[in-house]
Amino acid sequence: MSRRPSKLKIDPFVAGIVSAMALGLALPVPAKGREILSMVADLSVCLVFLVYGMRLRTSEVLAGLTNVKLQLSVLLATYVAFPAFGFLMYKAAEPFWGHGFATGFLYLSILPSTIQSSVTFVSIAKGNVAAAVCSATISNILGMFVTPLLVLLALDVGGASGGGLGSIVTKLLAPFIVGQLFQPFVGGWFRARRSMVKKIDNSSIILIVLSAVVNATAEGAWAGVTVWTVLVLLALSVALLATMLALTWFVPGKIGMPREDRIVVLMCGSKKSLATGLPMAKALFPASTVGAVIVPVVLFHQIQIFVCAIIAARLGQTAPDD
Repeated sequence: MSRRPSKLKIDPFVAGIVSAMALGLALPVPAKGREILSMVADLSVCLVFLVYGMRLRTSEVLAGLTNVKLQLSVLLATYVAFPAFGFLMYKAAEPFWGHGFATGFLYLSILPSTIQSSVTFVSIAKGNVAAAVCSATISNILGMFVTPLLVLLALDVGGASGGGLGSIVTKLLAPFIVGQLFQPFVGGWFRARRSMVKKIDNSSIILIVLSAVVNATAEGAWAGVTVWTVLVLLALSVALLATMLALTWFVPGKIGMPREDRIVVLMCGSKKSLATGLPMAKALFPASTVGAVIVPVVLFHQIQIFVCAIIAARLGQTAPDD
C-alpha cells in the first residue's frame, strides 16, 4: 500500500507534453496568436542551443564531430534503415488507404532527424550532448538536399526546398557558436546547474509540441480524417517507431558503443523532423495531396515526442553517477 503513490506518480514533463497536445487540438488560435506562439517557440529553441554552447566544452564538441562510428550510425539509421522500412509500409498500405496517406509514410521515412528534441532528450537521458548536436545538425543540413532528391526519385513529384538551411543556421548553429565563444567564461557556472538546464530543455519541448499541433490544426491537417484512419495511422506509427528504437539501441550496443553514444544514436536516429517536414511538403507536393501527406508526419511527431520523453527520463534516472 505504501508504494502505490510512487507507482501512480505522473512525470510533469510527460504531463506537460500531453497537455500541450490536447490544447493544440482543442483551442482555436487566431493567426496572430499562432505567429506569436511560433516566435516564442523559436526563441526557446535559440535559448536551448545558446545554453548548450555555453555549457559544453569545445573539446567535447570536436570529439563528437570526429566520432566517425557514431555519426555514420546516425546517418545510416536516418537515410538507409528508416527509408527501407518506410518503403515497405508504403507498399503495404497503398492498396488499403490510397496514395495520399501511404505517400505520407514514405515521405516521413526520408525526412532528416529532429534537432531540438533529439538533443534535448539526449541531454535529459545523460548521453553525449556534444555528439548529439553534431549528429542532428549534420542530418538536417544533408536533409535539405537528400530529402528532396529522394522524393523526386521515389515519388516523382516536382519542387524543392532550401529555406530550411537558413533556419538551421540562424536558430540553431548561430546561438550554439555564440555560446561556445562565451563557454570559457561561463561554462563552469552552467555545468554546475543541471536542474536549470533541464527545465529549459523541458519547457522548450512543450512549447514546440504546442506550436506544432496548433499550426497543424489551423492548416486543416485533420480535415477528412476519420477515427478509424487515426487508429490505423497510430498503430503503424508506433510499430515504425518501435522498430527504429530497437534498431538504434541494440545495434550500437552490439558494435561496442559506450552508453552515452548509444543514447545519441537512439534519439537522433529514431526520430523525424516535423519542422522540416511540413514546409518541405508544401514545396514538394501538389496542394491536392499535401494535406493527406502531412497527417502521418504530424501523428508520428507527437508519438515520438511522447515515447522518447518517457525513455529519456528513464535513461536519465538509471544513468551511472558522474
